[in-house]
Amino acid sequence: MGFSNTFKILISVSISISCLSLETVNGYYLPGSFPHRYFVGDQLFVKVNSLTSIDTEIPYGYYTLPFCKPLQGIKDSAENLGELLMGDRIENSPYRFNMYKNESEIFLCETNPLSSEEFKTLRKRIDDMYQVNLNLDNLPAIRYMQRDGIFLRWTGYPVGIKVQDAYYVFNHLKFTVLVHKYEHSNVAGVIGTADATELIRPANETATTEEGYVVVGFEVVPCSVKHDLSLLKNIEPYSKYPSTIKCDPVSVGMRVTEGKPISYTYDVSFVMSDIKWPSRWDAYLKMEGSNVHWFSILNSLMVITFLAGIVLVIFLRTIRRDLARYEELDKEAQVQMTEELSGWKLVVNDVFRSPNNPQLLCIMVADGCRILAMGIASIFFAALGFMSPASRGTLITGMLLFYVLLGIIAGYSAVWLWRTLSTGERRGWFSVSWRVACFFPGISFLILIIINLLLWGSHSTGAIPFTTFLILILLWFGISVPLTLIGGFMATKAPYLEYPVRINQIPREIRAQKFPSWLLVLGAGTLPFGTLFIELFFIMSSLWLGRVYYVFGFLFVVVILLVMVCAEVSLVVTYMHLCVEDWRWWWKSFFASGSVALYIFLYSINYLVFDLKSLSGPVSSMLYLGYSLFMVIAVMLATGAVGFLTSLFFVHRLFSSVKID
Repeated sequence: MGFSNTFKILISVSISISCLSLETVNGYYLPGSFPHRYFVGDQLFVKVNSLTSIDTEIPYGYYTLPFCKPLQGIKDSAENLGELLMGDRIENSPYRFNMYKNESEIFLCETNPLSSEEFKTLRKRIDDMYQVNLNLDNLPAIRYMQRDGIFLRWTGYPVGIKVQDAYYVFNHLKFTVLVHKYEHSNVAGVIGTADATELIRPANETATTEEGYVVVGFEVVPCSVKHDLSLLKNIEPYSKYPSTIKCDPVSVGMRVTEGKPISYTYDVSFVMSDIKWPSRWDAYLKMEGSNVHWFSILNSLMVITFLAGIVLVIFLRTIRRDLARYEELDKEAQVQMTEELSGWKLVVNDVFRSPNNPQLLCIMVADGCRILAMGIASIFFAALGFMSPASRGTLITGMLLFYVLLGIIAGYSAVWLWRTLSTGERRGWFSVSWRVACFFPGISFLILIIINLLLWGSHSTGAIPFTTFLILILLWFGISVPLTLIGGFMATKAPYLEYPVRINQIPREIRAQKFPSWLLVLGAGTLPFGTLFIELFFIMSSLWLGRVYYVFGFLFVVVILLVMVCAEVSLVVTYMHLCVEDWRWWWKSFFASGSVALYIFLYSINYLVFDLKSLSGPVSSMLYLGYSLFMVIAVMLATGAVGFLTSLFFVHRLFSSVKID
């Protein structure tokens, strides 16, 4: 199943690219996702996703609770790799509508009397504030409510509510489906959703002239209604309930009682809307107070850019002055005034001395290059619309595919750096390539296995299926590892960076410093962190509070700015260490920019304590910390690679500019 879904993704991307050349598809999403045309009376099927809660972050299957089941049985929908990794489990539901036909007081089913286990499970899900997630035509059900004069919108609806010591379940749903008239297109294309693929014919080839509709909105109002069980003895599913049902969202009636059944009903009404199909996701993407957030982000970016520019200008002027003054002196004066002019000149024969653990440094820098390239490519395509929120799981799938395919970059950069550090030595390239192919993926699998064990122990749908693990391992060893080895082999034939000066056999003694140099290294991460901490809030809210993140264009700018600031910060830290005659700059340049990950981790702890106060249970906290650690390691490798490579080329250029006898 995983292989077929991966091929579907590749096919849909190919179709998307071809569709970009057609002017007549203006107004549609870039990924080639086209509207599904329904005629009056056509059947619409509602699908269910996993139950989710921001209190536990542990998803559960919809049918783990005593809900009505489809008459034809429960069937799983096709899911791509990203959906499986995100914990989505799409299944069919008993709810079904007929296009543009309003229906009210439809009886769905009556469950069996609640067993002791079902009763306890239902109460616990209500206590943990679990939400039911429904989908119609790939649109999540949205719920509107007003609280304290503020108009709120939520996706899904709660399983139930606790009033004093009693538990009540929402057993009557009032659906509203917003529709818009189908706008004819003269282009044949493909309907590509997460659930099905279907051919669209041009308007002049349509067999019927009947007007069609597209779904542009899906709203739900949950109610707790106490039904008269005596009226349900001879009633069939999808029949009209014998009496009037009063749906009042602010009152409750269906109390959860052990040994008593629960009956479910629903209403559905279709409303014509002015919303056009390409704009139907706008309701999900709106953010309260977005103007304030945008102003804060832009203000922060302007300040950081200004400070980084000042540091860079002062830095370049200082080095240029040192070089100019040094070149004006004769040889005797150079020997006498070297220490007065510049401390970095004293370490000329030690600055390229091999660092401690050179192979580990090569591996971490190479993996950082691959992660950075993967992140930039994913954000770029997401900004173009190829990984929009309308296509569930495509962002995770795209990131995974980019990471696997960019293994050639990791292998090349690792072996190239290894040859640079070993002054052109080719031996050991296979070991370096193999280790870089297994370093970060190995850490990732270790974290995923621990998280998966916790989810398996909780019987959660968030646990990655065993077959998905096999697919990931196959992608790792079948594609990523060979590409990494190919990249490493290519680097053995490519030119490496030759040192402009020779290295003394005896290392120069480093003067004792008043303050530990690592304080400067760790403090340097505050400047890169300042470029993204506000954007980080939106990302964290998307990950843990169920909000939709969609400003990938702005995120792309933030990432580019982050790369620039990391490079500048690492340059400054490296130069300051050389000025105090400390030639051990290799690892310090890596962690000067990579230390931003430390502040991201501290921010994650702060977010857990103050923004996720309701997060309950040790399993939920372990999940949060596990995913946060995964993110922090990836950021450290990516930013560290930027800082190290910038410092390497800077040091090489700096000492290439000095005349050495």
